Amino acid sequence: MDKGKKNKKAESTRKPKMKSKWAKREARLRKVKDEEIEMSALDQDILALDASTITKFSDIPLSSRTQRALESCAYINPTEIQKKSIPIALKGLDVLGAAKTGSGKTLAFLIPLLECLWKLKWSAIDGLGALVISPTRELAYQTFEVLCKIGKHHDISAGLIIGGKEVSFEQQRIHKTNIIVCTPGRLLQHMDETPNFDCSNLKMLVLDEADRILDMGFSETVNAIIENLPEERQTLLYSATQTSSVSDLARLSLHDPEYVSVYKDSEATTPQELKQSYVVCELEDKINFLYSFIKNHLKSKILVFLSSCKQVKFTYEVYRRLRPGVQLMALYGKQNQIKRVAIYNDFCRKTSAVLFATDIAARGLDFPAVHWVIQLDCPEDANTYIHRAGRTA
Repeated sequence: MDKGKKNKKAESTRKPKMKSKWAKREARLRKVKDEEIEMSALDQDILALDASTITKFSDIPLSSRTQRALESCAYINPTEIQKKSIPIALKGLDVLGAAKTGSGKTLAFLIPLLECLWKLKWSAIDGLGALVISPTRELAYQTFEVLCKIGKHHDISAGLIIGGKEVSFEQQRIHKTNIIVCTPGRLLQHMDETPNFDCSNLKMLVLDEADRILDMGFSETVNAIIENLPEERQTLLYSATQTSSVSDLARLSLHDPEYVSVYKDSEATTPQELKQSYVVCELEDKINFLYSFIKNHLKSKILVFLSSCKQVKFTYEVYRRLRPGVQLMALYGKQNQIKRVAIYNDFCRKTSAVLFATDIAARGLDFPAVHWVIQLDCPEDANTYIHRAGRTA
């Protein structure tokens, strides 16, 4: 009797496990079927989409996974560049996007990127599907953080390849990564040194701050990278000061790109709310003038741009000894990556501080609530001035 009871008990404990296993499988199949129906409906909605009717992100035909992430991050109303460029990119067309600093260009390319791979049911087996190239480590780091937020419901892997770590550490993971956010130099190093790094399946290339990446400083690196990428791909270029050079576009293999600009009819390329002024003083008075300014704005968040790493280090050390009464920080290229990220995050959190920086902080970086941008040394050109000034826009 006892043995029979034990057998019955054993059978009763096994059956629910079998049911649970089948129930999970059916749920997975249902989810796959639902997503296929969703993809088909979205494709039709995208073709019929009129960008002028968009007022909220919910008006754009996006997957439920992306919509949920946008809502959780409180992204409700798209900016002008997002309204105009996202519908074009969702149709699979190449885009040249130009918009003022602080206009939301990052989401304008990350949303189509995620949607593209989601529709293709991209997985770890497929390898690299999308590449985002940024001119600086800080901008790449910031882009990667936004990608993690809006892509958290997608089954897609992403990696940040910017140096600061051993190449071998990145080599172990890079071949399984679906989306890579990177700087040009580090990416080319992996193309040269990582045996199993394959870009042949790439579907989308994004160049953030495209004009800076395409200029003479990165020219050879970019040319070498492009040679390793398939010609049949979608390419998105975004910047506050956009390139339209025929030679630049030709080497990137763009196919009839759509040019999207949200300031072509504006009088200025900087935001209207931005107030700009200048002071003329003797070279030897610059340190004294800046000290007086800082002492009169101790409760403000101030970003000071200088022309070189040596200038930043010198000025930072001078003011440390002068002790103006506010926290001082310095950000420049010769610092190690961990320190650079820590300083960037620390300045973002502060409500009052002074950050001395080179032009690595000039492009695309989002510093919340900066009250003043001071260009203590002149920028190298008008475009750099625009990008610097935009850190407080």
